[in-house]
Amino acid sequence: MEKDFDKWNMEKKINNKKEVDRNLFYNKREVWWCAVGLNIGVETDGKHENFERPVLIIRKFNQHMFWCLVLTSNERVGDFYQKITHEGGSSWVMLSQFKTFSTKRLLRRIGMISEEQFDSIRAILKGMF
Repeated sequence: MEKDFDKWNMEKKINNKKEVDRNLFYNKREVWWCAVGLNIGVETDGKHENFERPVLIIRKFNQHMFWCLVLTSNERVGDFYQKITHEGGSSWVMLSQFKTFSTKRLLRRIGMISEEQFDSIRAILKGMF
């Protein structure tokens, strides 16, 4: 399937012009829809009109930047996948898809995972590094 990089480029230009909302409250452990984009190779693509995908916030640096892990709703098994539950349902964290993003990409909050789930994911990440 041919990817429409031109369409994503137009969306990316719109996102880049967004003013960062100083009242945007987001925190670690939260799950958000995020405009992750149309990517290359094995990098996970966003879907729908906004090229969006759920992400788990791992670390908030400031009002402009955060680390996250990309999520999927498709059940995955293996060392690089971890099941989580949140208000929006169940997802699988793709531990190999660790990313730094601008808060301009955040679209809407889905929910939050438990501290126990978050600590487990954080421990796995520390082991990977």
